[in-house]
Amino acid sequence: MFKEFLVLTKPGIIMGNLIATVAGYFLAAQGDFQLVTFLAVCIGTSGVIASGCVFNNVIDQDIDKLMQRTQNRALVKKVITSNGALLYAMILGVIGFGTLGYFTTEMAVLFAVIGFAVYVGLYSLHYKRKSVYGTLIGSISGACPPVIGYCAVTAQFDVGALVILLTFCLWQIPHSYAIAIYRFEDYKAANIPVLPLVNGIESARKHMVAYIVAFTLMALALFVFNYVGTLYAVSTLLIGTVWLAITIVDFGRYEQHIWAKRVFVVSILAITSLSVFMSLDFVSLAPQTLLTVR
Repeated sequence: MFKEFLVLTKPGIIMGNLIATVAGYFLAAQGDFQLVTFLAVCIGTSGVIASGCVFNNVIDQDIDKLMQRTQNRALVKKVITSNGALLYAMILGVIGFGTLGYFTTEMAVLFAVIGFAVYVGLYSLHYKRKSVYGTLIGSISGACPPVIGYCAVTAQFDVGALVILLTFCLWQIPHSYAIAIYRFEDYKAANIPVLPLVNGIESARKHMVAYIVAFTLMALALFVFNYVGTLYAVSTLLIGTVWLAITIVDFGRYEQHIWAKRVFVVSILAITSLSVFMSLDFVSLAPQTLLTVR
């Protein structure tokens, strides 16, 4: 039963978001590592994300039973009851938000709330099922973890935090479209109105190209505003170019689902590379404040 409850939190999603969260923390800390804050950010953000994922599993039971990839999930198979999952989600949420609230900053908690509310309230309950813009809405929640890590240190929303938010939003969209194309039949069976299904794969590919270019340029804004160094800039430009090239050139060379999987894999490499170099190649400077919470 422990395994079923663990899988309900989607550990892969937690781990991916945790890498981004840690990157945001280290960029803001600029070498001033505080163990308590760091652990609180990791535990708190993981708890919030886990809670959101469990709520998502409860909401998506009707969809999950229609998709081959998800039809064996614990809630679909009734291994775990909906009430039990809801209680579990609430406990995880209390741990997550409580940890962030007690040990970090109000700004970090604010973005945890925004990410959670968008993912559960807007995306899972409505836009995922009803609108082709669901991916755009969901990208906001996916971009919040690195901002949580960043704001846990700075306690304010500055230019760096804004660039991080926009960069991760832009990354989410081609990444998600690649998943939808790779799992096209699953999305079709569940009637989820993602762009590749509604407007066609060729239209989705054009959007992906535009978003990859925008992602790369926005990521480089951290270098332009002097938050990171040359190593970050070169690596980001390189991986962005590779991602773009595969999206454009490989489209006609492989079957569509194979092409989509290749784009998906490179998207993971791109965001991981960005997170690593953002953590290591920071530049010390005074933040330019856009918003504070008191």
